Amino acid sequence: MPGTPGHQHEDGSAYEKAMRPEDITRLFVERSNAGDAAGVAALYEEDAVLAYPPGDRTVGREAIRALWEKVLAHRPRFEPEQPLPTLVSGDIALTSTPPGDGAGARAQVVRRQPDGSWLRLLDQPEFVSPAR
Repeated sequence: MPGTPGHQHEDGSAYEKAMRPEDITRLFVERSNAGDAAGVAALYEEDAVLAYPPGDRTVGREAIRALWEKVLAHRPRFEPEQPLPTLVSGDIALTSTPPGDGAGARAQVVRRQPDGSWLRLLDQPEFVSPAR
């Protein structure tokens, strides 16, 4: 909603909203490559859970923003990944992409917001094979 902290650029302009679940992946890559941690965090619900760093969890938009500031300080480059078909049930959807390195997959549960846009609720950026 306009004026909500975390949903606008530092200059006050509103962030583009993800009007389709698949838009979140594109916006994530664009904002990460621009070094915009607050913009990345704005793609998540207030109480979202991110399964990162590996083996750990980051809970809440503010914690995700702080984590992403650290990640983006190293100026990583993210390449767009072609999304797999989205599964939608009412206001909940499952988005996923096959990572470029061919290992496992990435998956996110996203939820439709009252304004019709979508935000991430659960984010599993990488599945690690269980130790045998």
